[in-house]
Parts: sequence; structure tokens; C-alpha cells
Amino acid sequence: MNKQYPAMGTLSVWGGEENKDFWQRSTQLPVVHSVSFGYQDVDEWLEVALAKRPGHIYSRNTNPTVAAFEEKVRRLEGAEAAVSFGSGMAAISNTLFTLLSPGERVVSVKDTYGGTNQIFLEFLPRFQIDVRLCDTTDHEAIEAEVAKGCRVLYLETPTNPTLKVIDLARLSQAGHAVGAMVVVDNTFATPINTNPLALGADLVLHSATKFLGGHADALGGVACGPAELVHQIYHFREINGAVLDPMAAYLLLRGMKTLHLRIRQQNENALRIARFLEAHPLVEQVLYPGLESHQNHHIAVRQMRGFGGVLSFAPKGGFEAVRALLPHLRYAHAAANLGAVETVVGPPATTSHVEVSREQRAMMGIPEALIRYSAGIEDSDDLIADLEQALGRVQL
Repeated sequence: MNKQYPAMGTLSVWGGEENKDFWQRSTQLPVVHSVSFGYQDVDEWLEVALAKRPGHIYSRNTNPTVAAFEEKVRRLEGAEAAVSFGSGMAAISNTLFTLLSPGERVVSVKDTYGGTNQIFLEFLPRFQIDVRLCDTTDHEAIEAEVAKGCRVLYLETPTNPTLKVIDLARLSQAGHAVGAMVVVDNTFATPINTNPLALGADLVLHSATKFLGGHADALGGVACGPAELVHQIYHFREINGAVLDPMAAYLLLRGMKTLHLRIRQQNENALRIARFLEAHPLVEQVLYPGLESHQNHHIAVRQMRGFGGVLSFAPKGGFEAVRALLPHLRYAHAAANLGAVETVVGPPATTSHVEVSREQRAMMGIPEALIRYSAGIEDSDDLIADLEQALGRVQL
């Protein structure tokens, strides 16, 4: 019997939408575009404004459609509260700037998503925040750096695009030993595959643009965790203004109804494709935590329910091979996105780490010839045949 009730599939569909009285007996949540919400009774208005009773005042603060999206993600992550943003980077930046003040210290890993890495290298130091980036899979080095003291321990697993897996339970324990807040970007895994809060993390972040929405048609981000902590982030966001648009919230909600089905298929596709590529004579390297050869496979098996829909591989022949291969893929968008129902591919230089220099990518251990492959929900036999014919165009 499933230990969670309702199960993930049911929460994906019904979470945040159990209220049957939306509007005029509609079965689907309406998109509430109204900027403001009116009150005839001033005392009632004041109580809503002071959060003494439920309601909405102004859509930069809260909105019914947006609130339903936040509730769905909150339920899927098993969190007390959730707050949404206009993009994944807004979720990351607002969270870090809420938690960190001048003179404080943050510890993270070297190969986080490129935008996140730029916050660590370019923006936080300007506010006299001490940043320490460790080798991603060296848990002892991370623990040693955390033991020196820090306000935030920021983790990402699996990492983008190198698919390294970090032991969340172990490092959460290390962070809490020094009173640090442990923040985890769960975009690649999704709550279907991993729940960081259950492993000891304090906050979990998502770029909802990716797997949560799943259709590459809406930007969004979200942070989940304890109510008091999430409220601090919400307060920063309501003043900072990085709010999620109601139409985007609706599209994300609609996409999430099939989240458990999409992730199941994408997990299966990615694993089959990774095994195919690992055995291919024209492929130099394959990075996917579901492979027994992956350096963190033992952690992934213990920590994840599925290994995710993203893998990376490097064809033999360097970047010229990447140039030759990508245009010949028939069932893949060459684009800077991931997590969509369609397969999406691209090298880090044009996708995850376009914001950083070639030298910085090298320091982060990201090969220039790496191809990030976000498996869609297509038939896996077709995707494998497509890769086979495209690899056949590579001239060594």
C-alpha cells in the first residue's frame, strides 16, 4: 500500500483544487486577472489586509489562481507553505537575498546552474557576503567548509548539466550542526522523484518553467518550506515585486495535472537512452545517475524514486561533433530549456551556462562538448533511432 495519502498522482491532479465552488460551478480553476479585490466592509478589508482572515487585496501580494499553484506544489513537496515567483531565478535570488546579510557566509558547490553560479560569483560578493564553492561530490570538503560556520548551505541535485547527485541527508545534518539553513534546488528531480524536505532540507526551490509546467509555455518559480521561513521570503518578494502572473500560474497548474505521468515516462526514456549512448562507439561519456557506472549512483538509488528525465553526453570528436550532430536530430528542439513534453537538447555554452565564460565552465568541470539531453515523452524507440541516425552523421 502507498504510504502517502493522497498519492503523488492524485495530488498532481487535485492538490490545491479540491474546492468545487470556483465560479459559476466551473470544474476548472479560473484565471483571475484582477489586480485588486474590493470590500464593502472596511473592517473585513482591514482583517484581510492584516492576514487575520482569508482573502486577497492586491495581486502583487496574493492572487487566487497563483495561490492554487502554490498549494499544489506545497502538497507535492510535503511543506508547510509555499511562495511563487515570476521565474526560477527569481525564486533562487529572492531566497538568497532574504536569508543572507552583509558579513554572512554561504557554502555551495561549484557546478550549480549557470545563473545561480553568477549570483554566487558576481552579485553576493558585492554585498560583502562571503561565498565558498566546493567540489560538488567531495562531501568531506563541503562538510569541512560548513563546519567553519555559514548562514546558508545551498545545494542542487542532480546538478545542471553534469548530473551529479549530492547526499542531502548527510549534508543537511552538517548544515544544521552549525545552525545553517539548507536550501535545495529540486528542479531536475521534481517532487515525483525526490522530496528534499523529507531528507532534512529547510527549503526546496523549483524552476517551475521546467518539469512542473512541462509544456515550455510559462515561466515560474516556487520556494517551499516551514511557514515562518517562507513568510520571510514572501515578504521580500511582495516588496521586490518578482510576482508570478496569474495566466502563467494557470498554465503551470494545468501542466502539473500530468506531472506524475510525464515524469514516469521521462524517467524511463532517459534511462533507456543513457544505456544506449553508453554502449555507442561514437560516444565518449554519458552522465546519468541511473547508470550503474555513475559516480553517485549509490546515493541516487537511496535518495531518488526515479532518476529524472535529463542526461548529458559527450560525442567523440569534441565541439565539432556537437555541431554536426545537433542539426540532424529530428525529434528534439535545439533550445535553451528542459523538462518539456518534447525532447530538448543543447550544449552548456548555449543553455545552462550561457551566462558564464568558457574558462569558468572549465573550472566547474563542464566539458564544452557536453550535450544536455532532456528526454520528452515521445516513444523511446523513436528517440533512440533518432540519436542513432544523428550520431551516424558525425565524422571522426
